[in-house]
Amino acid sequence: MKSKWERSEAMLARSRKSLAGGVSSPFRAKAPVPLFFQDGKGSHLWDVDGNEYIDYQLAWGPMILGYSHPKMTARMREAAEKPLSYGSQHELEITVAEKIQSMVPCAQRVAFTSSGSETIQLAHRLARAFTRRRLILKFEGHYHGWMDGALHSYKPQEGETGPLEEPRAVPGSCGQVANSVENVVVAPWNRLDLLEHILDEHEGDVAAIFLEPVLCNSGCLMPEPGYLHGVRDLAARHGCLLVFDEVITGFRIHPGGAQKHFGVTPDLATFGKAVGGGVPLSVIAGRAEIMEQMFHGGVVFGGTFNGNPLSLAGAAVCLEELDRDDGAALRHANRMGEALMDGIREHARRLGVAMQVTGFGAAFYPHFTELERLRDYRDTLADDCGKMQRFLRAALEEGVQLVPDGRLYVSAAHTGKDIAETLERLGRALEKCVE
Repeated sequence: MKSKWERSEAMLARSRKSLAGGVSSPFRAKAPVPLFFQDGKGSHLWDVDGNEYIDYQLAWGPMILGYSHPKMTARMREAAEKPLSYGSQHELEITVAEKIQSMVPCAQRVAFTSSGSETIQLAHRLARAFTRRRLILKFEGHYHGWMDGALHSYKPQEGETGPLEEPRAVPGSCGQVANSVENVVVAPWNRLDLLEHILDEHEGDVAAIFLEPVLCNSGCLMPEPGYLHGVRDLAARHGCLLVFDEVITGFRIHPGGAQKHFGVTPDLATFGKAVGGGVPLSVIAGRAEIMEQMFHGGVVFGGTFNGNPLSLAGAAVCLEELDRDDGAALRHANRMGEALMDGIREHARRLGVAMQVTGFGAAFYPHFTELERLRDYRDTLADDCGKMQRFLRAALEEGVQLVPDGRLYVSAAHTGKDIAETLERLGRALEKCVE
C-alpha cells in the first residue's frame, strides 16, 4: 500500500545524512511519523505531500493565535525591514515589558531571553542569590528545561522514583553532571502534607519551590482545590521563594497566566511559547528586589538575542490580541477545547474505552487508563502507552495532528466547525484502537 507520507519519509532519510537524528529537536523524532510541513493557516497545516491537518500541536504550543496570523505577519514584516537586532536598547522592549506588567500579577520587573530553559537557569540563580540557600525543590513529572540543574525526575520509571514520602532525584539525561542531584529536592505533586514534611526535613536549605501550576508536561494534571494556595503558604513559612513555570500555562489558561486564573501570586514566573505567538521568545518576571539582583546583586545574566526587535514585534501583537476585549480570544480557545474534551469523553464512553481526559480547554490530555482519578505523576505510569501510540497514528491518518506525547493544544483560531470535524475523525481513530 502506497504511503500518504512519501515525500516526508524521503526528506527524513535525506535529513538524517546532515542533521543529527534528522530533526532539530529529539522530542520531534518521537512522533508516529516525523512529518515535514510547507504551510499553515489558522488551525490547519499542510505537509509536503499535500495532506491537510486540523492541528492541535501548535508547534508544541506557541501558535496560540493560529498559523500566519495576519496582524502578526504584517507587524513582523515591518520589523524585518529594519535592523533585526541592535545589541542595544529600543522602545519595543519597554512596550512589551509594560504590557506584560499590566497582565501578569507578579511582574514588577521583566527580562527577556530566547528559550524557556534559559529562564529557568536564571530563576535558579536569582533564587539562590536572594535566599543564600542551595537547594531547589521541584516536583515529579514537572519539566523545567533540559539543562543539568533542572532536568531531574521529569519522566522517571517506576523503579527509579523511590518512596512517595521522599522521592529520589533522578537525572534525566546521559552526560548530565552526576553531582547536580545534590542541589535538588523532589516532592510528589498535589500532596501538601508530604511537601510540608520534605520542607521540614530540609529546613533552611531550600531556596525556591519550582512548579508547573498545571502539570502540563506529564498528562495535564490540574492542581487540586486549594493546593497552590497551600504551596504559597508553605513557601512563605519556610522562607523560600515560589516560582511558577508558566511556559505552557502563561497566556493560555488566562491572559494573566495560571497565577491570575488561580489567584496565587508567585515570587518569580517564567513564560514562553504563547507569549510570542510563534517567535523565539521567553520571559522571566517577578518581584523587583529579586530581579534587580542582575544589576545590583552580582547575578550574572546576558544574551546577544535578548529582546531582539523581530521577536518583540511578534510578541507585541500576540499580547495585544490575547488581552483584547477582556481576553475574548483565550475564552474562545478554552471553550473550543472544553467542547473537544467533552466530545472525546463521550466517544470513549460510547466505545467502552477506559479513559480520563485531564487539563483545561486550551491544553489537555486523554489518558488510556483504568484509574478513575489522576492526581500526580505516578498515576500516569498506569497509562496504556501502546494504545496511545496507536491512537496518535490513527488520528494522523484521519488528518488530525496531536503533540507526539498525546497532548492537545487548542488555539484562538480553532472554530466550531474544526471541533465538530475533529470529533468525527477522532471517533474513527478511537474505533481503530479498540478493533
